[in-house]
Amino acid sequence: MRTLVLNAGYEPLAVVSFKRALVLVMNDKATIVEAVEDNPVRAVHARFDRPAVIILSRYVRMPRAGRTAVTRRGVLRRDSYRCGYCGTHATTIDHVVPRSRGGADSWENLVACCLHCNNVKSDRTPQEMGWRLRTPLRSPRTTHWFVRGVERTNPQWEPYLALAA
Repeated sequence: MRTLVLNAGYEPLAVVSFKRALVLVMNDKATIVEAVEDNPVRAVHARFDRPAVIILSRYVRMPRAGRTAVTRRGVLRRDSYRCGYCGTHATTIDHVVPRSRGGADSWENLVACCLHCNNVKSDRTPQEMGWRLRTPLRSPRTTHWFVRGVERTNPQWEPYLALAA
C-alpha cells in the first residue's frame, strides 16, 4: 500500500510507503487528507487510519525549472513500451538520428523500439528506410514525470494529481 505526499500548496511531491506516511503523521509532520476506509492499521492499544494521501505541515516547493532527465526507462514509459516504427512491444530504445551522425541523447531523438526494427534500421535514419514515426517525439510534461513513484496510481490520488496538471 502506497501513499501520495502533498506539500502545503497541494502539489504532489512523492509516493511513500504507508508506514513512512504513518510515521510522518504520528510525528505531526503531516496530516491525513484521504484514508483507506476498510483497512486500518492496528496496534496493541490503538487503531490508526491507513493514509492514502497526506499533506505535509510545512510548505515544500516542488522544483520544476529543469527538464526531466532522459533515461532508457523513461523513454520506454513515455512510448508505452510500444515500438515507434511498427507498434509492437518495445524492449530497446533507438536514436532516430544515429549517434554516429551527430544524434543527441534527447527526448526528441530517442524512441522506444522493438529489437527487430532496431536491427533492421541499424545506422540509418527513418527517412532513408522509408519509415515514419507513429507519434511525434517530445519531452514529457505531466505530473507523473515530476513525482517519484506515480507510475501506478491509486484512484484516490486522481483529484490531487489533476490539480497539479
